[in-house]
Amino acid sequence: MRSVTTRRALGAIFLSLQFVAAASASDTGVPKAISGQALEILTRSVGFKTVQGEGQVPAYAAYLAGVLKDGGFAAEDITITPYGETATLVARYRGRDPAAKPILIAGHMDVVSAFREDWERDPFTAVIENGYVFGRGSSDNKFGIATMVATLLWLRQEGFRPRRDILLALTGDEETTQSTTAALAQRLKHAELLLNSDAGGALLGDDRKPVVYGLQAAEKTYMDFQIAFTNPGGHSSRPSASNAIYDMARAVSRIAAFRFPARSSELTRAYFRAAGPLTPGEVGAAMLRYAENPADQAAYDLLARQPEHVGQLGTTCVATMARAGHAANALPQSAMVNINCRVFPGESVDSVKTTLERVIEDPAATITVANKPVPSDASPLRDDVMKALRKAIDLRAPGLPIVPSMSAGATDSLYFRNLGVPSYGVGGIFMHPSDSYAHGLNERVPIATLDGALLQWRSLLRDLSR
Repeated sequence: MRSVTTRRALGAIFLSLQFVAAASASDTGVPKAISGQALEILTRSVGFKTVQGEGQVPAYAAYLAGVLKDGGFAAEDITITPYGETATLVARYRGRDPAAKPILIAGHMDVVSAFREDWERDPFTAVIENGYVFGRGSSDNKFGIATMVATLLWLRQEGFRPRRDILLALTGDEETTQSTTAALAQRLKHAELLLNSDAGGALLGDDRKPVVYGLQAAEKTYMDFQIAFTNPGGHSSRPSASNAIYDMARAVSRIAAFRFPARSSELTRAYFRAAGPLTPGEVGAAMLRYAENPADQAAYDLLARQPEHVGQLGTTCVATMARAGHAANALPQSAMVNINCRVFPGESVDSVKTTLERVIEDPAATITVANKPVPSDASPLRDDVMKALRKAIDLRAPGLPIVPSMSAGATDSLYFRNLGVPSYGVGGIFMHPSDSYAHGLNERVPIATLDGALLQWRSLLRDLSR
C-alpha cells in the first residue's frame, strides 16, 4: 500500500534488546516492560510467514491472542474467525458504557511475499541491526500491530477504564483480496470511528528530526480496466493493415498522453495549504496556488510532474501489464493491456470507463472492469480526532505540523469508510524516506520510533474512548 523510496541507509550504533528496554524508561517515560514487550511482539511477529497461501495468519492470530490473554484479556473477549486459509482477530477492551459506540483500532496481519535469495537476511527471521528491526512486515504492518497490542496491555496495567469499548480489529488479507476486511467492516459498521495503524506517520528530515506528520483521512478508489483487442491473425509473412498489438499500442499511447481533469476537495486543499509552506522552491509555491485555485493550470502542470503529489490532483490511470500474441511467427490474434486507475473520491466506475473509451477512440476495443471497486468518500476532519492527534503528536514532537492527506493507494479503511465509519490513518512510525522499504527488499523499521508510537497510541486511546 505504499510507495518505496531507496536512497542511502543509515550507518549506526548497534542496539540490543536489553539496551533499548533499559533506555526507554529514562528517555521517553514508557515503562521498560512495555517497551521491551512491544519489541518482542514485533520481532516474534516477523517470524510468522503470513504470506497468501502459507496458512500462517491463523497461527499468528493465535499468538497475538495468547499475548492478550497473558496480559489480562478474557478469552471471551477475543475472537479469531477463520476465512479459508486466513483469519481475522477482534479483541475487546471493555468500556463502562455498553450503549456507547466502540472505537476500532485496526491493522492487517498479512504481508506481501518475500524470497530468501533476494534478501540480505532471512525475511521471516527478525534481525536487529544498526538500530533497525529488519524483516518482512516489520513496518507494514506488524509494527502497527505490536504497538497497538502493547498499548492495550499498558492501559490494562494502569487500570484505565474507557467509557466506550476499544476493539482491536485485525484483518488477514489486506495485501491481496481484502475479503476479510469486507467481512469485518460489515460486522463492525456500528463503530464510532476507526484508527488505522497502516497509514499516517511522520517524515524525518536529513537531520533525522521530524518535519511533518501525515494524517490519512481519505483514499482513492482502486480500479483495474482490461482493454482487449482481437484479430483473425494469420502468418507473419503476410502482415495486414490490422494488428491487435498495434491497436493496443495506439490505445496505450493515447492514455499516456491524457490527464484527467483537476479535482480538489476540502481534504486535498488542506493538504496543499499545510504542505506548501514546508516545501521549498517553486513546488511549494505551486501547492499554495493550487489550494486556492485548482484552475491554476501552471500550478497543476508543475505538481502533476511530481510523482509524490500527482495523486492528490485527481484521478490517474496508467498501464501496468500487457499480454499479446500467441506465436513468434504469427500475427497476433489478441492483445490486452491492464490499466490501473486510482480514482478521486466521488467519481464512479462508469464515468472513468466512459472517459477511457473516449480517449482510446477505438470501437473495436473491449473494456472490462477487472475487479470490484469499492468507493470510499473522505472522512470529515473531526475536531475531537484532530485535537486528540495534536496532543498525541506533541508528546513526541511539540508543534510538529499535521497535514491531512488522501492516500493514492488503498488500505483497509476504505471498506469502513464505505459503510459510513469515519476512518483515520494515525500510524506511529516516524521515518526518513530513505528507510521506507515496505513491499521491497530488506524491509525495516527504526527501533527509535517504537516508544514514541506507544506514547501516541496511549494518548489517542485515552482521549478518544472517553
